[in-house]
Order: sequence, then C-alpha cells, then structure tokens
Amino acid sequence: MAEIKDPENTIIMETTKGKVVIALFPDLAPGHVARVKELSREGAYDGVVFHRVIEDFMAQTGDVQFGKQGSDSFNPARAGMGGSQKPDLQAEF
Repeated sequence: MAEIKDPENTIIMETTKGKVVIALFPDLAPGHVARVKELSREGAYDGVVFHRVIEDFMAQTGDVQFGKQGSDSFNPARAGMGGSQKPDLQAEF
C-alpha cells in the first residue's frame, strides 16, 4: 500500500475486492470531511453495499439507510436513495 501522508484525513476502506485508500480534503470541504469521519468512526458505513458500479469508471456506496446489510431497513432495490439520520449539509464548492 502507498505511503499515507495524512493519516487523520485518510480512510482505508476494506472491500471484498481489496483495500481502497481515500484521501480527504478538509481544506476544500470541511463540513463533508467532518461528516464522513463522524459516520466512519460510528461504524455507520460497516456493511454498506456498493449500489452503483461502472467498470473502469466509478463505484458508489454510502447509503446507511437502505444499503446497510443486516439492518432492518436494508433494501437492495432502494440502496442509493437513502442517507443517514444526520442533518443535511450545505454545499461546499
């Protein structure tokens, strides 16, 4: 795995296909970085499925409402349409 330059702003996601290293940019989107860290530390993303994958392009995950396997609200047909119980954030452009 590559050297991690900023451990406080790096997420290592373990998937069934291997590890994914995600660099966060708090200088560009401080509110969103704080929220992702908060949800990650709470374990909210544990067991959440990828609801959209386009080979060689992108993969989407993060729906803790409908995409979390083993939860009462898990619904693969609705994964990607939900969110968390946290309030919405203002856009950060």
